Amino acid sequence: MKQFANALAALAFGAVMSTAAVAQSALNEILDGGVMKVGTTGDWNPMSVRDPATNSYKGYDIDIMTELAKDLGVEVEFVPTDWKTLVNGVTAGSYHMTGSASISPARMKVAGFSESYIAVEIFPFTLKENADKFDGYESINKPEVTVATTLGTTFESLAKEWFPNATIKVVEAPARGYQEVIAGRADVFITSNIEGSTLDDKFPVVRVPGTEPRAPSPIAMLLPQADQVWINYVNNWVKVKKAGGFFDATAKKWGL
Repeated sequence: MKQFANALAALAFGAVMSTAAVAQSALNEILDGGVMKVGTTGDWNPMSVRDPATNSYKGYDIDIMTELAKDLGVEVEFVPTDWKTLVNGVTAGSYHMTGSASISPARMKVAGFSESYIAVEIFPFTLKENADKFDGYESINKPEVTVATTLGTTFESLAKEWFPNATIKVVEAPARGYQEVIAGRADVFITSNIEGSTLDDKFPVVRVPGTEPRAPSPIAMLLPQADQVWINYVNNWVKVKKAGGFFDATAKKWGL
């Protein structure tokens, strides 16, 4: 009987040790390796913008991730990704986290999120020269109107939900929905108030008349769903940095 009890204890100890090994946190990996890997698309101005000439990144997200790495005492490595594979990169362990992404039920099924630190609202946009053709959301929801959107983004699912009668044109990154409208291959695109404010400064686009903001979305970092140690660290880091004014100052810097 004693031998049986000892055997059970040994098995239990081995199971605990195996679970601990499998469940080693990304936090330990980052601290041991000295590098924090961050997935970023580089195509969401002013959050993350990639300079193809230098392969460097700049933006709100980049400042946030750089500060987090600094506080951890490690280097940050930005890993290129796109919207359709953003979540997959987290679940596959290609990077330890992502930059900003909207919190959605679909993403929550397979990945974790940090505490939110900023929010966005969504609007439809069109060319200035076409603005008088539209008035409100229903004026877009017609078969003769083409709405362009990027594969794998929250905007793709929203465009299909809001405009079921319109013609939905889905393009793959690095192409973007707004580029289709500017090129005359589509009539409308939807995007956040954050990106929209940068686009209407650079291109002849405006919000569609008569449209109010929709789908207010909290924004956060994507993290491995089962890694509560890493999630706890990042959440508490966000709280500390919010209290110290870092997020407000960074948002102001980037015009958010």
